[in-house]
Amino acid sequence: MRPASRCVVPPGLAARQVVVVKGSGSSATVRACRRTAAGYVTDLGPYFGHVGRNGVSWSKREGDLRTPAGTYPLRGGFGAQGNPGLAQGWFRVDSRDVWVDDPRSALYNTHQRTPAGGRWTSGEPLLNTPAYSYAQVIGYNEARTAGKGSAIFFHVDTGRGTAGCVSLPSRSLLAVLRWERAGAVISIG
Repeated sequence: MRPASRCVVPPGLAARQVVVVKGSGSSATVRACRRTAAGYVTDLGPYFGHVGRNGVSWSKREGDLRTPAGTYPLRGGFGAQGNPGLAQGWFRVDSRDVWVDDPRSALYNTHQRTPAGGRWTSGEPLLNTPAYSYAQVIGYNEARTAGKGSAIFFHVDTGRGTAGCVSLPSRSLLAVLRWERAGAVISIG
């Protein structure tokens, strides 16, 4: 068994588990890192996947096809398949599940069920395979600031840049989801 390699995380981070994402264009390298007394070490990876088609940005806007840079909590998951072992919770989606991406809606950047009934004009369908066979909510824009971006997930890779999410091939994603515990964060740069 090879010794764990050091993992570089942003200064001041104290989370026990950090998923570190390094974007380059729309490609990404992802490592699952654990805090030890001697610093952070890599438990899983490096894995290769994707970020937004237009890369990573510190000034994310709705529809810009960029992944938001920064460190965010990893929340519960969802998907067309059952819970693969994610400790933070899971809901199985059907054709009525959407993530509201209408910045004018009071429900912006939240999971809802159709019909919209005038509550929003657009929502991203969550029954979307293979991308959302397994997916986890990245706690970005939890204040739900209009236009700042919505529906940022950690999901199954489809072989190309995303609309703003982080993606990994299914096997790698499932390994990370099963590794995570409550309190894990994702650091995107």
